[in-house]
This record gives sequence, C-alpha cells and structure tokens, in this order.
Amino acid sequence: MKTLLQLKTSQQLKMTPQLQQAIRLLQLSTAELNLEIREALESNMMLEIDEPDVDVTDQRVDLEIEDKTPEIEISPSHALEGNQAYDEHASSFTYSGDISDTEGAHLGSLKAHLLWQLNLLNFSDTDYVIAVSIIDAIDNMGRLSCSLDEIKETLRGSIEPIPEIDEINLVLKIIQEFDPIGVGARNLSECLLLQLAELPEDTPLLNEARLCVEQHMSSLGARNYQDILDNLGIKRDELVHMLRLIKDLNPRPGEQYDSVSKDYIVPDVFVFWEKGGWNIELNNEAVPRVRVNSSYSNLVRKIEKKEDQLTIKSHLQEARWLIKSIESRNDTLSRVARAIVEHQSAFLAFGEEAMRPLVLNEIASSLDMHESTISRITTQKYMHTPRGIFELKYFFSSHVSGSSGTTISSTAIRAIIKKLIASENKEKPLSDSKLSTILSDQGVKVARRTVAKYRESLLIPASIERKELS
Repeated sequence: MKTLLQLKTSQQLKMTPQLQQAIRLLQLSTAELNLEIREALESNMMLEIDEPDVDVTDQRVDLEIEDKTPEIEISPSHALEGNQAYDEHASSFTYSGDISDTEGAHLGSLKAHLLWQLNLLNFSDTDYVIAVSIIDAIDNMGRLSCSLDEIKETLRGSIEPIPEIDEINLVLKIIQEFDPIGVGARNLSECLLLQLAELPEDTPLLNEARLCVEQHMSSLGARNYQDILDNLGIKRDELVHMLRLIKDLNPRPGEQYDSVSKDYIVPDVFVFWEKGGWNIELNNEAVPRVRVNSSYSNLVRKIEKKEDQLTIKSHLQEARWLIKSIESRNDTLSRVARAIVEHQSAFLAFGEEAMRPLVLNEIASSLDMHESTISRITTQKYMHTPRGIFELKYFFSSHVSGSSGTTISSTAIRAIIKKLIASENKEKPLSDSKLSTILSDQGVKVARRTVAKYRESLLIPASIERKELS
C-alpha cells in the first residue's frame, strides 16, 4: 500500500493585533477612548501626554520620573480623616441653630456644602459675613478665586468697621479646615499642602513632600526631577515614593461636590458655515494627545540585559500602535463626518423636513470603506451643528417613496407629522388615517400604521388622547 503525500494551499484571513486595536478604537465613545488612553498611560512607560506648554498653576500635577519610572498622574483621592487643626481653631464653637434648616445641603453644590458646615459653627456676626464672602469667592474646583484684598473690598458697606486682612485671613484658615480638605486654597501648592497637613506625622517622606510642594512646584510641573533630587538631597527610589504620596492628593477637591450632572455630551465634530460652505472640524480637546516618551525610547539601545530590552521594545511598539490607531480613528471620523455633511447639507440649512434618506452603504461606497466601519465610527459619536448636537447615526434613515418617484427620509416624515399635529385643531385632532391622507396629498404615500409608528416614536399620544374641550 502506497502512501500518497498531498500538498494543499489555502488562505486564511487573520487580523493582526494592530488591526484589532484600530477596529476596537473605532467603536469607542469619547469617554471610553479617554479611559483607554488613561489606562495605557498608566501601564506603558513609553507613552506620555503631549503637552508642550504646561501651566503649573492650572494643570493637574502630572508626574514622571525621567528615564526610570512611568508617568504618574495625580487623581482625586478619598476624603482624608482626622483634623487636628480644625479642632484647635473651632473647639470653642457650638451650633445654636436648627439642624433641619441645613441638613442635606452638603449633597448639592460645593458652596451649599461649605455653608452647611459654616452654619454648624457659632461665628460672630462679623466673622460670619466674612466667611460667606470667602465661600462666594471659591470656585467649583475649590480654589479661592480672588485675593484677600479683593474680599476686603466686597465687605465695604456690609461691615463697619472694615475688617483687617489678618482677620479675613484667620477666617480663611478656618474655612480651609472644612471638608473637602484643600478647599479655599489660593493656589495649587497651598491646596496640596493643606492635604499633606492631614496625614500622620510618621508618614514616610512627608516632610520631603511638603518641601517639594512648597518650594519646588515649578520643577515638579516641568518634570525637572534632577533639580528636585539635588535640592532635597534624596535618593531616586525615595523620590519615587514621595511622588506617589503627592499623587494621592486631589488638586481639585471641589469637583466632587458639583451638583450639575456630569453626563454631558462632548461633541466629536464641529460643523459651521464659513466662506460660503459647510466646514467640519474635529474636537481636538475631547481626547488627550499622546506621544512616545523620547527619554524612555532612547534607552532601548543603552540597556544590555536582553530581557529588559525586549520589554521596552514591546512597550514602544504598543505605544506606536496606539498612536497610529488614534490617528486612523480621527482620520476615519473626519472623512465620514464630511461625507455626512455633504449629503445632509439641506438639513443643516432648512431643518428636519429637508433631511434626505441615507443608509450606511451610501457613505461606505463613497469613501471606499466597509459598512461595518461606518457603523462603528458613527456609534456614540456626536456632531455639533447650528441646529443642535446629534449622534452621527441620526443622519441615517430609511426612505419612503414619493408620488413623483422621489424618496423621502423617514426623519423628514416624522418632522412633517410633528408639525401637522402641532398646528391641528385641539378640539378635532388629526387621526392617523387623516394624517396619512394629508401626507398622500403632499406626495408622500404613507400607510396609516406607518403614521402610527412614527407618531409613537415621537411620544405623541393618539388623537383621542389629544382632544381638548373648549
């Protein structure tokens, strides 16, 4: 029996990790992409935020140990417990009012939370007015937005005699012991120092952290860690621990008490009329820009240990893939948004009734892309237009045939139905059958059940429920 050897060739489509990542980033919303980038920054030393001009006073302290440690970013921490200074300043104060008047105020805005705490103390009339003026000057981040001299001027006419700066400063010191810790600070350094003051005195490297925040904020913001090492006289591993201690502080303590909902829609694309045409512009502020950390990338050739070299090369490759995937996502988003605007220019000019029918395949064909790509890039992506903010999927709709062979968008039909119902006689509201007849007279053939479906999608009740008596 002879054994036959047969060779067969076959083709198998296999996506590379880079392609998989690019496809996954396409379908992420702006919030999800920001989270993805944040996680990448924490896990990959080769990545860093592309911020050429760092303003130490306004920016969150973004820490990075050059050539040795990955980037560290300060993030909000849990409220710190223990308040010895507060006890010293306010031990003699007692609350004499009705707790029910202020109970629960802390659940609202930052100012309400501070006033709630203020009312728990038995301030003198003068100090109370000063405290209210100080709280009014605290912004949503928890930072004091004006100087003590300016606060003094606001008190002119309210208090006689006008309090001295020292008295205002004393009241400020008491407010700075309020929750959240760090509130009422006049700058970033003071905010962090107030939080460091609440830590146990035996905390390792606490004094060094205080000295760094107090005297070397410029070096910290500029990531000049060699200068910090030289001035503080500490070792590099001690610097790492000190920076991690500062990392746990919250540079914006007031944000957690914002009573306004955080579920904002951040537009990915802006559309505006300029020079006789519709222009689009990506919202570059929605997603942080990242780049390869040149300091770390240069280490690849200097490391002799092969295992460490492979690890760094792997991180470098992943960083480049992520940056390229983000660039590809932005390019695809820009092209798709531009194609949508070109197709729906009538809607931008005249409103919903001018919306044209549009399906994914039309955009995919015009851009030489797959429908699945268009579906991913239009999901949870938003366009800011002169007519409002819309999800990109909003511009896609099915069509209904008109009497003259034309097609009409279902969105336009909904707009017409809404307009007809808004102008109807409330004593004799239009039935679905009557609406169907009116639409047919206008050249739009829509069945009664289709009208009912569109009306219900607009959350408009049936005619019998809309009827009003004169």
